[in-house]
Formats: sequence, structure tokens, C-alpha cells
Amino acid sequence: MEFRYFDIPGVVEVLPRVFGDVRGAFFESFSEQRMREAGIVGEWVQDNQSRSDRGVVRGLHFQKPPHAQAKLVRVAAGRALDVIVDIRRDSPTYGQHVAVELDATRYNMLYVPVGFAHGFAALEDNTLFLYKCTNYYAPQAEGGLLWNDPALGIQWGVENATISAKDQVLPLLADLDSPF
Repeated sequence: MEFRYFDIPGVVEVLPRVFGDVRGAFFESFSEQRMREAGIVGEWVQDNQSRSDRGVVRGLHFQKPPHAQAKLVRVAAGRALDVIVDIRRDSPTYGQHVAVELDATRYNMLYVPVGFAHGFAALEDNTLFLYKCTNYYAPQAEGGLLWNDPALGIQWGVENATISAKDQVLPLLADLDSPF
């Protein structure tokens, strides 16, 4: 595995070593030891999967403490633009984001630390998105940011985005009382 680090501390892209031949491909999708050595730590307790068609944007979501989650995300089919926003109040990178294209042919993953809002845009039909989480989902702890907040400047790479009613009414960054 190779690891790519960003200007926002704690964010890591995981690039697995892929072994391919005429039969297909094989890669190691998780190694606690390698992840820990790269700074990706956590007790992984829940896996989630979603399927989205091209143009669907999900997010930007987070869970408030004490139910906050770190995530390790990847795409099993299709492609997605994965976006995370730093919402740690005392962080020098507060309000900044990282966007990484995840796809099923590169098998890359993104580590989303606690204290980040997370979302993605499906760039192909039938995109399967996988989440490995360090805490259980707790509906009472849901929080989020408006996906198209102009202050964030996120270029989602989709036109005519399909957004849930719930995600259309999330607050702007300027109105967020961050719990982190």
C-alpha cells in the first residue's frame, strides 16, 4: 500500500497494490497494521454501503460527539468524487476541503478523520460506495453542511445534482455551530 497525505493534517488517500492478470485483479483492502503505520487508527465497528446513479450528491454529513465517526471510504463499482470539509473549530484549515476521485479500477480509498463533514457525488450510474466506520450510526447525532455552500467552493463535477430533501436544508458553514 502507498499513502498520499494532504495539506490538511490527518487526511490520507490509500493506494493499494493491485495484482492483475487475465483472471482479474486482487488487492488488500484493509490491513490494520499498515493503516496504523500510516496514521489511520480506529476501532472499526460498522460497514455501510450505498448505491447511487450519476449526478447523485450525498452529504455533507457528520455525526456529533460522542457518536463522532472516522471513516475509510472507497468505491466498489463506478466512480465518485469524495469530498471532506474540515469543521474542527481550532484547526488552521477550518472550512477547507479535500476532493479525491475514488474509482473501482484504481481501488483507492480515503481516510476521513473525526471532525470532518463528508459527502460524495456519483460520477457514474450504479456507483457502489463503501464506508468503514469507527462508531455506530446514531440518528440523534446527525449533523451536516449544505453541499453547495458558495463559501466552500466545492466543484462537484456533476450538473443537475440529485439531492435529498434533508440535504437541501443543511446549514451554511457560516451558520454551523461545530461540535468539534
